[in-house]
Amino acid sequence: MARRRLIGKVTSNKMTKTVVVEVENSYRHPLYGKVVHHAARFKAHDERGCQKGDRVRIVESRPLSRDKRWVVEAILQKGTQVTPLAPEVAEGSEGTQETEGTGETEGTQGMGGTEGTEGTQGGAA
Repeated sequence: MARRRLIGKVTSNKMTKTVVVEVENSYRHPLYGKVVHHAARFKAHDERGCQKGDRVRIVESRPLSRDKRWVVEAILQKGTQVTPLAPEVAEGSEGTQETEGTGETEGTQGMGGTEGTEGTQGGAA
């Protein structure tokens, strides 16, 4: 029997030598005529070093583990890597945060001191 080959996009590469490939399929419903979108996720063995967002071709193979029955055959297109930027904090908002934090701390200490004084008076009486 011929091996099945599918083309999909790598959605995760967090596992060692394993990637998750999402294969999308669209077809028209036979009765209603609406276009139905279906996505299937396959775990595939990766010896090529795929990155998230790559477009790959996977081929069916013997069972390699409990979930893996596919192997990455080729990387068809490299995905673009987008690194998240650190959030920028304006100087004016930093000063506001510090002032609010100080006010909250003082209020907490004041309440704690009052409770401690009451406890001391009650113990002496």
